[in-house]
Amino acid sequence: MREFKHIKILMIIFFLASCSSNSNWPQFLGPGGNNISTEVDLPVEWGENKNMLWKFKVPGKGWSSPIVWEEKVFITTAYKDKKENLEKEGEKENPDGAENRTRPDKDYRFEIYCLNKNTGELIWNETAYLGKPGIITHRDNTYASETPVTDGKYLYVYFGMRGLFCYDMEGNKVWDKNIGIYPTQSNWGTSSSPILYKDLLILQFDNEENSQVLALDKKTGEEKWRTMRDEISTWSTPYLWRNDVRVELVTGGKKTRSYNPDTGELLWEIDMRGGRDITSPVGDKKIIYVCNEERSDGGGTLFAIKAGASGDISLESGQSSNDWVAWTQPKSRIAMATPVLYNGYLYGLARNGGTVSCFNAKTGDYAYKREKLEGAKSFWASPWAYNDLVFCLDDTGTTHVLQAGPEFKVVASNKLDDKFWSSTAISGGVLIFRGIEYVYGIGIPESER
Repeated sequence: MREFKHIKILMIIFFLASCSSNSNWPQFLGPGGNNISTEVDLPVEWGENKNMLWKFKVPGKGWSSPIVWEEKVFITTAYKDKKENLEKEGEKENPDGAENRTRPDKDYRFEIYCLNKNTGELIWNETAYLGKPGIITHRDNTYASETPVTDGKYLYVYFGMRGLFCYDMEGNKVWDKNIGIYPTQSNWGTSSSPILYKDLLILQFDNEENSQVLALDKKTGEEKWRTMRDEISTWSTPYLWRNDVRVELVTGGKKTRSYNPDTGELLWEIDMRGGRDITSPVGDKKIIYVCNEERSDGGGTLFAIKAGASGDISLESGQSSNDWVAWTQPKSRIAMATPVLYNGYLYGLARNGGTVSCFNAKTGDYAYKREKLEGAKSFWASPWAYNDLVFCLDDTGTTHVLQAGPEFKVVASNKLDDKFWSSTAISGGVLIFRGIEYVYGIGIPESER
């Protein structure tokens, strides 16, 4: 009888640990970087007066996405330091710190906010850096566009060229590291988020002068390996591809490259045929899908690459596949938002025009092509999926809910009165949206479950 009780207690502990792990959203695009949730008690409909649990006004401006560990939500932001600049310049104060133009010659506060996931109450906030940004950034970008990452013990934050910062979960700084300041293409700024692998903190650090992938000891910030890259500025976040052959670190750029995440050794590369890289790869155990935005020099092709590749696997002129490239789909119109791979289909959003396309992940054929979502104009946030539904958040705050599968069917449309470029986090029955004005907690109230 005593042994049975012990087994029962162990089963409960394992169940609770599993639930806790599944409810965390520790990095950009969530666990595994695939933007898929296995939760079931999540709302399909919401608005300012429906399933709104809380909202919190974060000062400043940032396109970083929220992340969640247990009951804590982490958000980063940056804004001109009012006290310093008012004393120096006598400038008119901007109430929320958000403005359409950036001023690299002014002092900014680079801040971290920790909120309670269930109530939206502020737990702590810290200023990681106070000073000049170091680079110019585009008026549509921010100085806080990189999403933090956490392992539940430490929080890792990257503020563009201002460096990496490590905090414990109570807001105490553990270490920081300056990795250099370099110009970006057309002064568009930065946005690639750090990721964790084993005891490594890995950053894709591409710019116009000194592109590289850098791996640091997550406990100390000490450099473990560094791989230089023949690349110009890119904005995508690297992806840890756990396939049937090995674990790979896949990075975007003019060439998509795969590295051994333990050593930084190059495994394979493929020429993307032009374009601009902002989206992150997505994959399953057998295939990884990579694409970039079509520009004047080409690009826009969606590639499906098999696990186990090595060397240069670029397609020759006129080819649409080879030994390692399963298929390609040109002019996919996937641009800013990372596509979501869900139940055998890949869902991609156009930057402008408000359209969604669905691809058969096995063949690359269109299940449906550039279907217009009513009222939508632009998509920057990445779509997410759960419970046989796909959610597409446009920049005006409308989330278009689609039935998953090869038939185009809109089942709901939900509006929040804000501007959205950040991707959504999902944790413990709560959807966490980050707009330019507020952070929102959306969920079904306990009384209605």
